[in-house]
Amino acid sequence: MHVTAILLSAGKGIRFKSKVPKPLVKIASKPVIIYSLDALARSPYIKDIIVVVNSGNKEKIRRLIKKYRIGKIKSIVKGGERRQDSVLNGLKALDSSTDFVLVHDSARPFIGNGIIASLIEKAKKNKAAIAGVPVKFTVKKVSGSGFVEETIPRKRLWEIQTPQVFRKDLILKAYARFGQNDVTDDSSLIEKLGRNVCVAMGSYSNIKITTPEDLIIAEAIIKKGRDLCRE
Repeated sequence: MHVTAILLSAGKGIRFKSKVPKPLVKIASKPVIIYSLDALARSPYIKDIIVVVNSGNKEKIRRLIKKYRIGKIKSIVKGGERRQDSVLNGLKALDSSTDFVLVHDSARPFIGNGIIASLIEKAKKNKAAIAGVPVKFTVKKVSGSGFVEETIPRKRLWEIQTPQVFRKDLILKAYARFGQNDVTDDSSLIEKLGRNVCVAMGSYSNIKITTPEDLIIAEAIIKKGRDLCRE
């Protein structure tokens, strides 16, 4: 079975408010992107990796891949204006032999082989599988004028993460039909096809680096001494 990973690193990171592009910001002396690349390269389930970059970080990421001796890199491609445009550019670079596609955001540095394995196994059975964790906090629907409209029971609410894994033909079909829609994750396009998407337990350590404050949390996760690559 041939699984290709698409690692997204083309975002502008506007909310991050840093002169250093988010994938290149360091956590414990190592660039954010290297954590994900290393996990994907070490996974026995991943055959090759496509890295999606922008014109501003392409050469720096290429040098980092060489410096850290990251294997399995199939190609480095330029991203698009929106997230789904970047994914589509990655999909265009797939080999004909690819059976499943794993899509991951480089801004989530702490993925483990256990999550990768679980998602791929569930995708083999269900054709689409995504990582997520149950919501911990109370969620309310608020009107445009700032008043609570509804308190939503959190029992069945999950915070969705990446990686997300799909059969190649299914994700290609979803992008062909609905790729122009604005969505925040790829599984939303699968849902628009009327297909079921299986949710696998992710990790609360699988945080997304979005604001500078998230770096503090990331440093704390590392200092805790957990071997995230074996999680």
